[in-house]
Amino acid sequence: MYLGIDLGTSSVKIVMMDDAFNVVAQSSRTLSISRLKPSWSEQNPEEWWIATCDAMHDLKKMHATRLCAVKAIGLSGQMHGAVLLDKKNEVLRPAILWNDGRSAEQCNQIETLFPESIDITCNRIMPGFTAPKLLWVKQYEPEIFSKISKVLLPKDYLRLKISADYATDMSDASGTAWLDVKKRFWSDEMLESCDLLKNQMPELYEGTKVTGKVLPEIAKQWGLSENVIVAAGGGDNAAAAISMNVIPQGSAFLSLGTSGVYFISTNECTPNPKNGVHMFAHCVPNMWHAMNCHLSATNCLTWLADITHSNLEHLMEKTENQLSKEPLFFLPYLSGERSPHNDPSARGIFFGLSHETTREDMLQAVLEGVGYNFKEGQDALDGINTNDIYVVGGGARSLYWGRVISAILNKKLTYCEDAELGAALGAARLAYLADTNADPFSIFPCNKIKKVIEPDTGRVEYYAKYYSFYKALYVNNKELFHKLYS
Repeated sequence: MYLGIDLGTSSVKIVMMDDAFNVVAQSSRTLSISRLKPSWSEQNPEEWWIATCDAMHDLKKMHATRLCAVKAIGLSGQMHGAVLLDKKNEVLRPAILWNDGRSAEQCNQIETLFPESIDITCNRIMPGFTAPKLLWVKQYEPEIFSKISKVLLPKDYLRLKISADYATDMSDASGTAWLDVKKRFWSDEMLESCDLLKNQMPELYEGTKVTGKVLPEIAKQWGLSENVIVAAGGGDNAAAAISMNVIPQGSAFLSLGTSGVYFISTNECTPNPKNGVHMFAHCVPNMWHAMNCHLSATNCLTWLADITHSNLEHLMEKTENQLSKEPLFFLPYLSGERSPHNDPSARGIFFGLSHETTREDMLQAVLEGVGYNFKEGQDALDGINTNDIYVVGGGARSLYWGRVISAILNKKLTYCEDAELGAALGAARLAYLADTNADPFSIFPCNKIKKVIEPDTGRVEYYAKYYSFYKALYVNNKELFHKLYS
């Protein structure tokens, strides 16, 4: 048996997988987010640990015998978050999350003072990344900065609690803006840009390697046997890729989670920072991935349901198969935007509202707006050929949304069983690889296909007609965003 623990933004998910790669049990706990100021997004790391232990307690109640057979644990989680620890491993402040936009000025400072940063990290320095968060803390919370002994990423805080190891994997480390992504080691120059040292960083591992063993007291608490190993794991998107066999060159997936991700695996590190494309190390050796990240996806749907006091499932049912009576557009930048615009000042927009507009029309516009956002990402990834595009994440439960996105992208989308498990299942598979040293390119079974969506010709033409209008919403309002929200 193998466990995969995925520390998401909205929940902790745990998957138990057997030796034949079947999911035999799962558990989860929800998490809350603190937004004390506009564009701020924080969580209490201790809440992550409590939620993880509670989810493990549920598994122990229902599957105690299977837990005793667990050989390894893999970790995945939300990327970029800054967990700051003192010498006693006490958390110094709430973790600043991936969708926090406060550090835009610090990004400019790093790129101005260290123009080689883009070449080293293979990416533009973006507010979501970890490095500018630490520079912000240095400038605005100097007393806290002076006490920092270690900086950990979210999933690696769980690792510290589980095994007492300071460690991370290459994929998650790529999102810090401290990693030399081509050479796969910490960059002294990039750490210097934030007045940090290598000894304040966790040790680097490939995602398939062992970082330590579960502490005896944790093994007893969780109902595990002795000598359970912990795999390095991966950032949430890289781990989700493992769950869908998105490992070989050209394989790809879309993630419809809190954020939206367009991910393509590649055996070459070919940066394209000009178009806001992320180039990160994969969580398997000698592979990388090109990625666009859109900061708001399924959370746009829940936001609309909340403010209209609607049941999202019922609203989705009423919305299916309709096109708006007249064009209605939604710009889904509720948390700013990362790819391709790299603009934390961007905001959401409804354009085209009238007295006749219904909640169903608004939801249709939101579904389409997220789809158009993926289309912008696809355009930025132009030149990287894709094979099958798999769909993962909570939004994968809606095949109707898949039909909308397929038509906007004019691409075939493939849905597999257990797609909603994503990163948690990928983390369990990485645990298996760490335990067995198996070949990740050949060991996992072919994906079990549940549904394939082909682009609908009529919808393809409709969305192609209005795509330029959608793009104009950001272009024509960019100056206003910066005057009002910078």
